[in-house]
Amino acid sequence: MAIKVNGMVYTSGSLPVVPETGDIVDGIKEQTKQSLLNMSKVLEASGSSLDKVVKTTVFLKDMNEFAQMNEVYSTFFSKHQPARSAVEVARLPKDVSVEIECVAVAEQ
Repeated sequence: MAIKVNGMVYTSGSLPVVPETGDIVDGIKEQTKQSLLNMSKVLEASGSSLDKVVKTTVFLKDMNEFAQMNEVYSTFFSKHQPARSAVEVARLPKDVSVEIECVAVAEQ
């Protein structure tokens, strides 16, 4: 889910849920990948893309998994690196390990 305001797209937090089945993938690397794939689809449906992301916020259940998350995250943002915050939280919806939200520029 996302909302467009003044040429910007603000996404809701993206969870590592497989859209076709509702299943949650296992492991921080796979969860990061699925969350970013889901976020990419939301951005495209909103007239934007990962290349237009200016800021992300990554919510982690365990900050000790930051390096593993970052390994996958950096493959999605290798050329274009948006500003990012990473925050450890006590609990996430559906007891997942990661949730990612972003702000992106909408296509003109």
